[in-house]
Order: sequence, then C-alpha cells, then structure tokens
Amino acid sequence: MTRPAAASATSPGSAAPDHDVRALLRDYPDFRRMWLSLMLSSFGDWLGMLAKLGTAASLTVGDATQTSVAVSTVFILQLAPAALLGPLAGALADRLDRRLTMVVGDVLRFALFASIPLVGNLTWLFAATLLIELVTLFWGPAKDATVPNLVPRNRLEVANQISLVATYGSAPVAGLAFILLTLLTGILDNVLPFLAGGQSSLAMYVNALTFLVAAAVIWRLDIPPREVRPREGGLAPTLGRDIVEGWRFVGTSPLLRGLVLGMLTAFAAGGVVLGLGRAFVTSLGAGDPGYGVVVMAVFAGVALGVWQGPRWLAGFSRRRTFGLALSLAGVSLVLVALVDQIVVSALCVVALGLFTGLAYVSAYTLLGLEVDDDVRGRTFSFVGSSTRVVIILVMLVAPWVANALGERTFAPSAHWSVTYAGSALAMVLAGVVTTVAGVVAFRQMDDRRGTSLRADLAQAWRRRGEVAEEPAVRGTGGFFVALEGGDGSGKTTQATLLAAWLEGLGHEAVVTREPGGTTTGRQLRAVLLEHRDGAALSPRAEALLFAADRAQHVAEVVRPGLQRGAVVLTDRYVDSSLAYQGAGRDLPAGEVERLSRWATEGLLPDLTVVLDVDPVTAARRRSGRAADDRVEAESQAFHARVREQFLLLAARAPQRYLVLDATTTAEVVQAKLREHLAPLLPAPVKTEATTR
Repeated sequence: MTRPAAASATSPGSAAPDHDVRALLRDYPDFRRMWLSLMLSSFGDWLGMLAKLGTAASLTVGDATQTSVAVSTVFILQLAPAALLGPLAGALADRLDRRLTMVVGDVLRFALFASIPLVGNLTWLFAATLLIELVTLFWGPAKDATVPNLVPRNRLEVANQISLVATYGSAPVAGLAFILLTLLTGILDNVLPFLAGGQSSLAMYVNALTFLVAAAVIWRLDIPPREVRPREGGLAPTLGRDIVEGWRFVGTSPLLRGLVLGMLTAFAAGGVVLGLGRAFVTSLGAGDPGYGVVVMAVFAGVALGVWQGPRWLAGFSRRRTFGLALSLAGVSLVLVALVDQIVVSALCVVALGLFTGLAYVSAYTLLGLEVDDDVRGRTFSFVGSSTRVVIILVMLVAPWVANALGERTFAPSAHWSVTYAGSALAMVLAGVVTTVAGVVAFRQMDDRRGTSLRADLAQAWRRRGEVAEEPAVRGTGGFFVALEGGDGSGKTTQATLLAAWLEGLGHEAVVTREPGGTTTGRQLRAVLLEHRDGAALSPRAEALLFAADRAQHVAEVVRPGLQRGAVVLTDRYVDSSLAYQGAGRDLPAGEVERLSRWATEGLLPDLTVVLDVDPVTAARRRSGRAADDRVEAESQAFHARVREQFLLLAARAPQRYLVLDATTTAEVVQAKLREHLAPLLPAPVKTEATTR
C-alpha cells in the first residue's frame, strides 16, 4: 500500500526542525533507502569512471598518444549522450514507471560494468561506456522526480542537500577505494586469474556489485503513484534550439557574455585535464594508484571550494570572486603541470579544485541573479549543453596537441635541466589561457572599480563571520514577520493581503514599514528618500539615519505589538540595511549589522520573507510610479548587489527565511506565503483590537 506525500505531515518527525538531517533519515524510511541507493549508485559512478579510465590505459600501454586518445574517448562517450539526448531522454523517462526504471537501470549497469573486464578489449569498453550513459539518462530523471514524493514539502530542501552530498561526497571515497583496489589487484591476481587482465579489474567488479545492491534497495521502496497528465508542446527543446535561444539572450548583456565565456574557458581547461590527466600521471611514473590520488584531490578541492569558499569571502563581490577564482585556477593548473612530483602535484590539484569550485558556485549564482526568469531555463540549458560540447571538442583535440608539442627538455643552466612530456606542456597552455580569461572576466565584470583588490580581499576575510552572527532571540510573545526584497518586488501588496488573511483567522495584524513607521520615522524618511538638490547623504550618515528610524520603530510599534500577542508585519527591517548600505553602498557589513542590532536590542524576526525579483523586472515595475525615490534611482548594478546580498543572507540561515519568486502573480506569491506561515503561527490572542 502506498501513502501520499501529504500524509507525511502527520509523521512523528513533523515536529522536528525542517533542516534536521537525522530526523529526516530516521522518520522517513523510504527516503533513507532512496538515499542509501543514491550513495551506492554515485559511489559506483565515480569508481566506474576511474576503472574505465584505468582499463583504457592498460589496453593501450606503451603508446602515450593512443592512451590519451583512448582516455579522451571514454570521457567523450560519457558526456555525449547527455549533451545530445538529455532533453529527449528526460521527456521519455517522465512517462515510465519510476521505480521500475531505476531498478532496471541499476541491473543493466551491473551487467555492463561486469562485462568490461570479462570481454577485455577496447572496442567493447567504448560500447559499454556509451550504453551505460544511455541507461543513466533514464535513471537520473526518475531518481530526481522520486525524491519529492518521499518527503513532505517543508523537508524537501534538506533532502536535496543531503542527496547532493551523497552524489558528490562519494567521489573522494571512490578515489580512495580505487587506489586500494588497484593495489590489492596486484596481490590477488596470482590467486584469482580473472583479475590478471588489468590493474583496474577488481575495481570494475566491485563497482558492478554496488549497482546490483542499489537495485535491491530501490525495489523495496514504497513510492506513491504519480498522477499522469497530458503533456503539452511535445518533447523538450533540442540542443540546437537551446543553444540558439540561450546565446541570443546571453549576447545582449556584456556581463553575461563575460560570465559565460569565462565558464566555457574553464570547462575547456577541465577538458584538457580530463583528456591528458591519465597520460600526465603516467609520465610521473605514478600509474593507476597515482591517478586515483589526483582524482580524489581534485574532487576534494572542488567540494571545499563550493561549500567553504563563499563563507571565506562572505563580504566579497561575487563578480570579482568569479574572475579572481578563474585566474587562480589557471595559475594552479600551470603549477600542476610544471611540478614533477606526484605528491606536490596532488596538492596543487587540490588548489585547482578549490578555485574551480569557487568559480563554479559564483558563476551559477550570478546566472540565477542576472538572467530574466522567462529565459532562465533556456539559458541554463544552453550553458549546460554548451559546456559539454566544449569539453568534448577539447578532449578530441588535446591528445593531438600534446603529441604535436612532444617531449621537450629545458636547461636553464649548465648544471640543471628538466624534461616535460607533451601532456604537461598542453596543460600549461590550457592554464595560461584560463588565467588570461579570468583576468578579462574580472575587468569586464568588476562592480567595485576604484577599490583596491588587495584591500577588498583583506576586508572580506576580516569580516567573514560577522554577517552570519545571530542576533539575540527576543523574549516577547506574538509573531514577527519581516518582508524583504528589492524595490518593486511587491512587499506592500503582500503585506496588505497577508494582513487581511491573518485578521480572518482571528489575529491582530500590525502592518508597518521602514523607514516611516512612526511620526519620527516619517520625518526621517523624507530626509532619507526624497530628492534634494545639493543634499546628498554620505553612506555612513544614511546608515545612521536608518538605524535611528529602526530604533524608534521597534520601541514604538514592533515591541508593543508583539507584547499584545499580535502578528507584526514590517515592510523592511535589518536585512535591508545589510543589503542596501552594506552591499549597495559598500560599507563594512559587520559594522552595519552591529549598528542595527544595537538599535533593535537584538530583536529577531520569527520569519523573514525575501521576495526575489531580478533588477530588470523590478525597474520595469517601478517605471509606472510617479517618481523614483533617491534609493530607487540608483544604478542597476547597485540593485543587483542588493539582491545578491538578500539571497546570501537567506542562504546562511535557511531555517529563518522563506525565499519566494516574486516574478509570478501576487496571488501565487501570497498562496505560497500563507502555506508556509500557517503551521508556524501561534494561536490568536484575544485583544481589544480583535474583539472590536
């Protein structure tokens, strides 16, 4: 018997915090099994990739060019199906039974992986690789579509987070397992003759077993049946249409041109590393275990860059971060190629992965911020498809470039010389190109011209933990909601609709705003926002005036309302100062945060709602107003920094935030807001305001 996902709301874990990982895995056994299966499959994918590359190298031993071509061909066959047939496979997979698709897919991958060492020739390795990737094209969408059916909606975010951890966190583990298994093969092949075919044979068999176990786990899942609806518009767009429509939009923005071209350059460099990495490690005399070390190092570095990089540079511009990280990734690649010791080279690979991960997360965040909602899907599809095409083309060319460069000896002095293989020289060339692309991207995208890069980095490092610091929790009653977002995001409309709904539930709703929620605040608002010739405020004076308004607002309106048990809805609060004066005016975020905390005595909203809208759409909405205020009239780059900071604050404390796409209709936004808020509200308090 299946249970609908909605029924999960009454499960024993419903009272647990939404981001409690242990509670999620404990209270939802089907998701726990799904997560276990995903870990096994992801581990198998990474281990299988290493085993296939090791097999390709062992079948072409003695010919460096043929080895590079064979390794590149394996990578190409892994990328080509997703690049060319991904949309079609996704559309077809959506019409099949998901559990059956996943089980059959895992069983087929078990059989295909096990057959590679048994057949033991290069042609079948290529054929099996292609077939495995075709099967994975159907398995992946079925897995992604199943997760939302196994957990309640409020737990979906943390479910996706730990699914990503299972997918990418298994890569270093697979690298370590590959090293151990290749070393163990050299011991066991005298006892077990079927392992004598290659150093990677044992790893291939172990990898095949992981998929068989994963299939058994999936078979036990209790997946609610999905509702089949008629599909409109045919199948998903083709690769050609994605590229044409995506590039058409990207070409209209200098920022996006620099961003996308920088990303394609980075992935091209990645293609050189993938295509030549195995031959490069061989030139160092490291073999399969050494290649496993390098792969483990690069993924460890990427994970470190993705998860910790944004925290280390919390107050640093993402535009600057992308160009700087891309340049440093190029420098790291040059160092990897020039170092002739596997241990030191692996350390440089960690740095390469770290800067690549930081550039990756910065780029995708900027794409999400800068691309209009109506073309965002096509633009991301264009980027995804284009990167795969670039990697494939580069991997086809890289071995021949390395062969053309050949082995070269450099003698800086009569007593010292060094010899580099063609693969190392090609990687140096790729690193130089990547570094130059990073410098160009930095100059084109720099949104803090005139500010010293060194001073900007030092300041970001000093204040790396300041904004994330939590204010003191209040000790009053009621419920406090702050509505945040850029100008034109619809905060006033949502506050009005929400107040009417709350009053219908029996709550006293106090609707207020900053600046201007008090008599004193209205006078300060006139100074802060009205156009006054020759009376421009300095950023610090502006921050102090906003803090003064907030102090009076909290003392006169917010705290009294909470003490009565009311639901207080404020249009802007502390986060607006962090976004506008901190990111927008480039004031130190820690100082702005401390000033606001002092003004409010640490009063913390129970829920902060960020109404997210891109600056272009927001400007279009504001154009119908009688006149822009002084802040609204700022540049689009200013408003882009403000939006970026709102999303960054929400990402750091997701348990206190709700981010809503404000480009949809006001009714859709309001429905989602009410759905999220309803289970959080306390019981209505009978007051004079609610009984009149």
